[in-house]
Amino acid sequence: MIPLQPAEFFDPEPMPFIRFISRLLARVLFRLRIHGGGVLDTPGPVLLIPNHVSWFDWWLVGLCVGDDWRFVTSASRADSHWMFRFMMVNRYTFPVDHASPFAMKEMANFLQGGGRLILFAEGRISETGCLMKLFEGTGFLLHKTEAKVITCHLRNALRLPWSRHPGWKQCFPRMSVHFGDVLQPPVGQFSGMSDVREALTQWLRERMIEHQFQVEMDHGHGDVLTEIASRARQRPGTVVLEDVTGQALSHRMVMVGAEVLGGQFRRLLDDKQVRVGMLLPNVNGTVISLLALWRIGKIPAVLNYSSGVPLMLTCSELAGLRQVITSRVFLAKAKLDVTPMKAAGIEFVYLEDIRKRISGLAKLGVFLKHRLALGRARFGIPAGQTAVILFTSGSEGVPKGVELTHRNILANLRQLLSAVDLVDSDSLFNCLPMFHSFGLVVGTLLPLCRGLRSYQFPSPLQYRQIPTAVYNSNATLFLSTNTFLNGYARKAHPYDFRNVRYLLAGAEKVQQATADTWARKFGVRINEAYGVTECAPAICANTKAANRFGSVGRLLPGIEWRLEPVDGVADAGRLFVRGPNIMKGYLNADANAAFQALGGWYDTGDIIHVDADGYFWVKGRAKRFAKVSGEMVSLTAVEDALAGAFPQHGEECEVAVVALPDTGKGEKLVAVTNAPGLSLAEVRGAIATAGLTNLCVPRDLRVMDELPKLGTGKLNHREVLKHIELGQAHLA
Repeated sequence: MIPLQPAEFFDPEPMPFIRFISRLLARVLFRLRIHGGGVLDTPGPVLLIPNHVSWFDWWLVGLCVGDDWRFVTSASRADSHWMFRFMMVNRYTFPVDHASPFAMKEMANFLQGGGRLILFAEGRISETGCLMKLFEGTGFLLHKTEAKVITCHLRNALRLPWSRHPGWKQCFPRMSVHFGDVLQPPVGQFSGMSDVREALTQWLRERMIEHQFQVEMDHGHGDVLTEIASRARQRPGTVVLEDVTGQALSHRMVMVGAEVLGGQFRRLLDDKQVRVGMLLPNVNGTVISLLALWRIGKIPAVLNYSSGVPLMLTCSELAGLRQVITSRVFLAKAKLDVTPMKAAGIEFVYLEDIRKRISGLAKLGVFLKHRLALGRARFGIPAGQTAVILFTSGSEGVPKGVELTHRNILANLRQLLSAVDLVDSDSLFNCLPMFHSFGLVVGTLLPLCRGLRSYQFPSPLQYRQIPTAVYNSNATLFLSTNTFLNGYARKAHPYDFRNVRYLLAGAEKVQQATADTWARKFGVRINEAYGVTECAPAICANTKAANRFGSVGRLLPGIEWRLEPVDGVADAGRLFVRGPNIMKGYLNADANAAFQALGGWYDTGDIIHVDADGYFWVKGRAKRFAKVSGEMVSLTAVEDALAGAFPQHGEECEVAVVALPDTGKGEKLVAVTNAPGLSLAEVRGAIATAGLTNLCVPRDLRVMDELPKLGTGKLNHREVLKHIELGQAHLA
């Protein structure tokens, strides 16, 4: 931050008088702070690129720069009114005619002469408050002049009344101006590409996104609870939570509920036990219980009820749980018999019993405290403290306990919010369970931290009810997986998803047939994302500004990556990532030792190809490759080729592909289906139609009544193999 010394601030001699008055007003009215302004002394040629969110952006930047900086303005707009002419044509501006083919050349000549320009590269005020696409002429300037670049982020300027986004605004929001490091565009790196200008424009946009993310990490709150509470203090009356019961809760009532419930938890839970289990569906009470546990310094461990009681008991023992918060109604509806867990010494705390203990007077007292803005808004939880424990699905063995810190979760939320253009009027429909990182972090915590309305639905398996619920909730954001999307498409009316503008799919690869169905029937484009629980969870995402079907998008800001070669796999490698969203560690001793030995890097276990434009393509899990006749074959690619290839056998026809040992060729592929009429000849035909080699053709075809699934809807290949070994999948 630039300290404004008394001599600098009050002595008008070193700066024009207008700038002196403006800085004084900005400090008093907006509590303006300037960070990293030392880079403004960089000699030309240099381009200063701020984000553009309000009519007053030029004023905010102008407070910081010297007299020799020139704002690029529109000459045609200046001619439209005398006031615009006064503001846009003077010694501090560089007017250009954007309709003229010589405009870029004029700016390039000025830069090549050692000039310093301020360019709002978006070319317009943002309609979303987020970074929009950049004017492609910016890439031309970088390529032609090789000028240095300084990014600038105007934090919170979108809340000014003179912004265009449809969300809430304030007359005097707290604002700050952040200047990034001086960057040298990598012109040589893109010299061999067909469109160098487009590549440089995209490079600049990614640097601006990274800068925004880093600013939020440096100056945002350090724990999730404080982030939610501060948002509640700003917009206490905004409805942010609704569930299947129809109960809608404002931000204020969420914080009131968390404080009231936290007081009860403090009396009921063991002081010596920091970790507390949670066994609850997607309802308002689950979210409030999570916040309540954070208020009293507890670490929630969210149990996966879809895995069954034996695995839940294993996870409880791994985390050392002695108490689990649950609901009698939920246990009855889910048909969970937790007697083995009780026999192991685990105490169950029921929300129904707690509700009876809370008096109306107690709730009224807490409500009045928050109504008078006396509720606690800062909690000071260390950023590196574990926020939640999640358990991996166990599809590859014993479940692992993943410790995600407050910093991990906030980093991932800020990575997503920097890249995805959400607006205040968005609402999110989440039916993914909270024991899954996608459902918890993106589906639950993101709307609370961003101040968006979210609708929590208890189960993703209600294929007929969910499309209707999405329709009735008017949700604009929808989270799901490939398997569930296929189920909804079969039952939904074409109008059910009319309001959805962002459909984010993760957890498993989106198949071509799924994307085609959603595009044709609902007019909705699926934005595929990629992540893992250990990364809290997102690593890559397709967005409206950067989307390439079949890929999982570009890397989110703040994440480093590297690929390690895999024998037999060309043009791809095993992905390792590092960044602030990577987990603290595992509860499992052996797994944690292996993770810590990597020095902050995480081995995803996925085989990835990265194309020239930076898009990531998932080839499959390292364990989902088979070595047939010495060649590596992706089982995931074979499954993709078979997905949706047999409409004659019904919409519910599914095919899984696994590998078994083979004495002649090392391994052989076996297809397993739930369609008894499917023949091996049809499978071979589909493989040939997809253009795959003969090595990808399954040798056998087995039939099961139903293919086993994980709680996220993904095929459970470990269980498929087990059924084959036990002879429970017969030959077709």
